[in-house]
Amino acid sequence: MNLELTEDQEFFRDTTRKFLAAEVPLTTVRDLYDARDGFDRSWWRQAAELGWTSLFVPADVGGGSLSGRPTCDAVIVAEEMGRIVAPGPFLPVNVVAAAIAWFGSVEQQAAVLPGVLGGDAVAAWAFCEPGGRWDAHSITTTVRAEGDTLVLDGTKAYVEAAAVADHLLVTARDGDGLTNVLVPSTSAGVAVRSGRSIDMTRRFGTVELRDVRLPATAAVGDRGEGRAAVDRLLALALALQCAEMVGIADRTLEFTLEYGGERFAFGRPVVSFQALKHRIADMTVALEGSKAVSDALAAAVDEGRADAARLASVAKAYVGTHCLDIVDDCVQITGGIGVTWEHDIHLYNRRAAVDRAVYGTPEEHKERLFSLLTEEAR
Repeated sequence: MNLELTEDQEFFRDTTRKFLAAEVPLTTVRDLYDARDGFDRSWWRQAAELGWTSLFVPADVGGGSLSGRPTCDAVIVAEEMGRIVAPGPFLPVNVVAAAIAWFGSVEQQAAVLPGVLGGDAVAAWAFCEPGGRWDAHSITTTVRAEGDTLVLDGTKAYVEAAAVADHLLVTARDGDGLTNVLVPSTSAGVAVRSGRSIDMTRRFGTVELRDVRLPATAAVGDRGEGRAAVDRLLALALALQCAEMVGIADRTLEFTLEYGGERFAFGRPVVSFQALKHRIADMTVALEGSKAVSDALAAAVDEGRADAARLASVAKAYVGTHCLDIVDDCVQITGGIGVTWEHDIHLYNRRAAVDRAVYGTPEEHKERLFSLLTEEAR
């Protein structure tokens, strides 16, 4: 990223890169393809010890960020994970940790965050529903009050780490508004159907909620007032995702240029041909633009700016389009070897394709941006 890193952040980045290279190299990522969970719990606890899960956790619970700007710290990890298409529920765990830190009660923080902080507990955000629309208007899962009890009904889809989650943050419709509810995955009426994706290690699932009854204290924040919270959490999720996509594109372009310098045609390295130079220049411009808009989004989330939701859609629309384009162009440059199982580029193509779709496609975010601008104009 183009963030002005402090010495602590640079050390954090270097430590993260070395840890990923040593513990989950691409050979391990390949081996995890057949693993049920897509990652190893003991490895995740080691990652937690490095501070991956503490950035949004309040200091009085044992957490804290490096710079006082937790999103700007978290995107450092996200980018490094993209560079090696690393496993692990980094994004959902940190989104839920942030939700509880920002909007949860003291009791919720004390009950959930220590386990998340130590890597012993996994949390997931159950937001999207069947149909694949990642926007608040499409939510049909409901929550209603019966005395001091909240009752949840509905279905959530494309929930990352659903099968291994100990806690689910469920976004549900509450009358005319939205409410986020913290649901233990072992609650009566909760059924998780595990699944996978084209990504080597990312696992998604469907969560069925049938007459799930929880105490009123399970609501995270004020009931019916969750729209602003959802927008903020979505902006955070997109900041982490866009940073990962930047890492994907950056690393893919790096090793493609290395290969292109070694691959000869007509007595010259293929990257010396003018047509490829033009394509590489275009990819570089798109990559630098992706870095810039990702940086801007991370800063906007940390600053709590009013335009963060709008900037989140701008970032996903831009990065989501150009990241996959860069990887696809790199496949073309590598030639026949690039479409084989043995070459690593398909690992990056898989992750880029999943990231493009999850939390909204670029096309959906262009529509969302239009809606946000229309609301502002009114």
